[in-house]
Amino acid sequence: MELLQRPAFSPMKPMAAACPDWLATHLQQAGGAVPFSRFMDLALNEQEHGYYGAGRARIGTQGDFVTSPSLGSDFTALLAPQLLTWLASLSRTDTDQRLSIVEIGPGEGHLAHDLIAQLCSSDSALLPHIEMVLVEVNPGMRQRQQARLQQVDGLSVRWCSLEQLRSDPVRGVVIAHELLDALPVERLVWRDGSLQQEWVELDQTHGLRTTHRPLPVALQDEIKRVCINRGIQLPPPDAEEGWTTEWNSALPDWFATVGAALDAGVLLVIDYALEAHRYYTARRSEGTLMAVRAQAAGLSPLHQPGEQDLTAHLCIDVVAEAAKRSGWLVGDQAKQGEALLALGLAERLHDLQQLPGQRLAEALQRRETLLRLVDPSGLGAFRWLTYLWGLPEGGFSLAAAPGNSESPRD
Repeated sequence: MELLQRPAFSPMKPMAAACPDWLATHLQQAGGAVPFSRFMDLALNEQEHGYYGAGRARIGTQGDFVTSPSLGSDFTALLAPQLLTWLASLSRTDTDQRLSIVEIGPGEGHLAHDLIAQLCSSDSALLPHIEMVLVEVNPGMRQRQQARLQQVDGLSVRWCSLEQLRSDPVRGVVIAHELLDALPVERLVWRDGSLQQEWVELDQTHGLRTTHRPLPVALQDEIKRVCINRGIQLPPPDAEEGWTTEWNSALPDWFATVGAALDAGVLLVIDYALEAHRYYTARRSEGTLMAVRAQAAGLSPLHQPGEQDLTAHLCIDVVAEAAKRSGWLVGDQAKQGEALLALGLAERLHDLQQLPGQRLAEALQRRETLLRLVDPSGLGAFRWLTYLWGLPEGGFSLAAAPGNSESPRD
């Protein structure tokens, strides 16, 4: 996700906003208040009114936010050889076995569309064995993906749920591109000498406001366990009153569910992510939560539920702990800029210089896109994180991983 405007709201100040009727009904059924994680889930995934559930999300240069695949096909052209390298390693024990590329949360379908085209234009002997599996829980977004993918053929494509995959686990590569940042998070606030859980409630005027309650015992125990295992201190030293952060309790179940859908495979997570010492610092006093709409972030997360995206960065250490707890091996990590350069971005930039003069506009546009993909202040700061299921360590490295001698471009 790349934005023109950065966050401006402050969680240190009380938040309030109007509440639409559909959300008021959910809150009333829950007793008038819900944890922030439940509010975020409703705002994003409620099937008739949620931002993703109802298909309101608009991704691209004319939409609410830009992703790497939505800028053009160069991103996927660079990614495809990395995926083929992993699939080749997975196929060595059984050349006739079906290989799956599973994308969870495909958004508008940009990545899947371009990936099918890239794979079909390659000369890989694996093509007859590869299928594309799209996992989308929101009907509105699934309809948009199906419309886009009608434009390409040459590869078997199917939509299904992770639960359906559990009955027939696949072997292959799983892609979670800008997905985990949309998992509902808890908001933790340091108040009166203790960490408290942020809730969203209906006020007397039928509006929304935030409030705080003591941490439930289960959440408190979970935070304590992860912090001990990963050497994290919450709150960090010198945290001031009102210090706020996010905690993703949905990760262990998510990793367990994905693992159950795999016979063996590589999971590639691409998202904004920070190490714990950068995520949970006193200087990051307002957390990482963003409300996004029309290429800008800065509105209150309570503003117009269902009309804007809500997203929070990942803590790499918390994600790794969730993965290991669910039986995954933690693999490599790299910044997107490093990964794409290792996969041939510089060579692609050079090749643009060889385009004929009548294609100058195309060359300039693609050059701008390639540079945006590695911009360290934007998309280039994304982290590529890999996790292995049912596989030995080694042999499934990122091209950009230190000491990796494999070259997906060969």
